[in-house]
This record gives sequence, structure tokens and C-alpha cells, in this order.
Amino acid sequence: MGPPKPILRQPMMNRVLLALVPLAVWAVYLYGWRILLLLTLTNAVGFLTEWLFCRTWKQPVSTAVFVTATLLVFGLPASAPMGMAVLGTVFALVFGKMAFGGFGRNVFNPALTGRAFLYLSFGAVMTAQWAIPFSGFPAGLAAWAPDAITHATPGMLLKSSADFPFTTLFFGFKPGTIGGSSPFLVLLGGLYLIVTRSANYRIPLAALAGFFLCHTIFWRFGLGKAGPPLQTALAGSFLIAMFFYATDPVSAAQTDWGRWIYGFMVGALSSVIGAFSVWPAGSMFAILLGNMFAPLLDWFIRQRSSAARSPSAQPLGGA
Repeated sequence: MGPPKPILRQPMMNRVLLALVPLAVWAVYLYGWRILLLLTLTNAVGFLTEWLFCRTWKQPVSTAVFVTATLLVFGLPASAPMGMAVLGTVFALVFGKMAFGGFGRNVFNPALTGRAFLYLSFGAVMTAQWAIPFSGFPAGLAAWAPDAITHATPGMLLKSSADFPFTTLFFGFKPGTIGGSSPFLVLLGGLYLIVTRSANYRIPLAALAGFFLCHTIFWRFGLGKAGPPLQTALAGSFLIAMFFYATDPVSAAQTDWGRWIYGFMVGALSSVIGAFSVWPAGSMFAILLGNMFAPLLDWFIRQRSSAARSPSAQPLGGA
């Protein structure tokens, strides 16, 4: 068996990684240098995992593996044990990507596949052990990891009618997932992806529309446990989910109309799950459900488009 081929360099994935750098720096500032070790360890394990498969297949390792490992870590609480993060990374790549044949063939977003596995396997850590971020310069830059733990994030507390200042939510001085703490930086990174065409603008735009439409109705009429729509969107990981996870070029819809429908569905489901379930947010499950239906959406839209171009063709479903 010959030596493995080099890494397959993917400019789009490189731009996604670049957009994630500010979020990684901010995470270290909030939670200490342990976050950097967590990112380094999971990326190394992720590379090794994919290399073992690619070595057998005589294929190069894709740059996307680093995106998967980083996004998996960004979806965890800062208190997540190293071993748990490593296990989630291996699961994400083996069962969320390699089981389907490698890069470009996966049905579900690999990072969210791994996160869902951790969510179900380590429920207490994933839902009730949130590190309280450091405050005041140099904050986490002069520390290894925070000591204080809280059992609730702003997203959870909003469901019980709590209130938070806009600046606290927008700039990210709050407990939450490692990568989703700062909506400000998430929006900057998301805009960079859209401008460089590394993410399709239709998906996050439609997702925002779906979320705010549904959540405004739920909040206005007191349905479920819906909090104020803007605060809810800023309090959790909704924005990073819509800009970085939902826009995955492989597992998202591929047609333009499919992207509009897929994005709206994901945003609306995020609101529904967040308002009516025990979970503080529903973005992860909403995207995985959207991944499930994306191929069907694309197939239907292409069939309709093909039929429209051929008026004499037999209608869908037969005579």
C-alpha cells in the first residue's frame, strides 16, 4: 500500500476556516487557552481519522475535515471534556461522512451529526454545564479555563421571560456554545462567506425570514415558550447555525428555489422546536431534518423545471 496522497486543498473550505478564526480568538478570550487545545486536538484527530480512510481509498484528505472538526467544537459548551470532543469528532467523520463515501457524498452535515450523537449520549454536559465567560481584559487570555459553571444560558432563561441587554447578547458576553457566543462576529464571518460566494445567501436569508415569521407569531400570541424574536435569535447559536452549518455546500439544497425553501424550512423549524420542546434551541435538529429533505426538494424542482422547458412532455406522475 503506497504512501497517502497530500491534502486536497479546497479554496472554499479555506475561506470558511478563515471566517471561523475570529470566533476561535473570541472563544479563547472568553473561556481561556483550553479552547485552543480543544481545537488543536480535535483537528488532529479529525485529520487522522479521515487519513485512515483516504489511505485505503488512495484519495487525498480534504480540507473540509478541518471545517468539520472546528464546527463540531464550536457547537460544544466550553466545559466539554477533551475525550468527549474527540469521540464526537470521530463519530462525525466516520458516520456522518466516510460511511457515505467521503467528501461530497454525505447526506447530513457531519459536524451536526457528531453533535447530535454527543447531545444524546452526554445530555448533562451538553445541556446543563455551561461555563461562565471571563470578563474584563485580559479575560481568558490570562487563564486556562473558567471555574464557574451555570446551568442555564440566556436562550434557556428567555423561555422563562428573563431579559438581557442587547449589547450583552450581540457582542457575546454570555454563556453559550464555544463558537456561537458572539452574533456580531458570526455575522461578520457569515457576510464574508456570502461576499466570497463560499455560502449561498439564499439559505441564511430565507432561514431568518422563516424564524422571525414563526417566532413573532408564537411570541405575540403567547404560544409555547417563545421569547422575544430578536433576543432569542441573538441569545443562542441560531445565527452561527444558519450561516455556517445550514449553508454546507454538500448537505444543503443545490438548486436556487430549493435553497429558498430549505432555508425557510430550517429557520421555521428552529423556531418551532425552540418554542415547543424542552431544548433551548432547535437549530441542530432543524438543519438535520432539512438535510433529509434537501435532495427531494432538488429532485422535485429539477423535474418541474424540466417539464416547464418541455411543454409537450408527459406531466409528472404519468398520464
